[in-house]
Amino acid sequence: MAVVIDQPVADFEAPATSGQTVSLSALKGKQVVIYFYPKDSTPGCTTEGQGFRDQYAAFQAANTEIFGISRDSLKSHENFKCKQTFPFELISDKDEAVCQLFDVIKLKKLYGKEYLGVDRSTFLIDKNGVLRQEWRGVKVPGHVDAVLAAAQALNKA
Repeated sequence: MAVVIDQPVADFEAPATSGQTVSLSALKGKQVVIYFYPKDSTPGCTTEGQGFRDQYAAFQAANTEIFGISRDSLKSHENFKCKQTFPFELISDKDEAVCQLFDVIKLKKLYGKEYLGVDRSTFLIDKNGVLRQEWRGVKVPGHVDAVLAAAQALNKA
């Protein structure tokens, strides 16, 4: 079942960069931003990741952890993270289990061909594991600022 605003998010566990395994239950007490993106090292995904990187200290000040997630391999993620100096971990979801949980796999079109791909989406989860806000079909410009404002407001609430 897909996530619903103001409902607890089902716990999940997934492999991430730096040899970590990320589980939602282990993050209780912290707010969590999970952003789904289509592919490592592509222009929009790079720009989005850089936005989260550049605002990382402000997210940390708002008691918020950030995780990027796509279907790319850990090796691809490690290269992307290193090249862009991301201070947060990237989660590899090759089997699409987390993508399915958040319902971000959508039918897309590119050059007239249809395929199933990751819909650029971001989710803000409160310190008790409850989904508080979601952004679907994200356009990159200004997006990180909107997520940061929401995280800061939620942290003060």
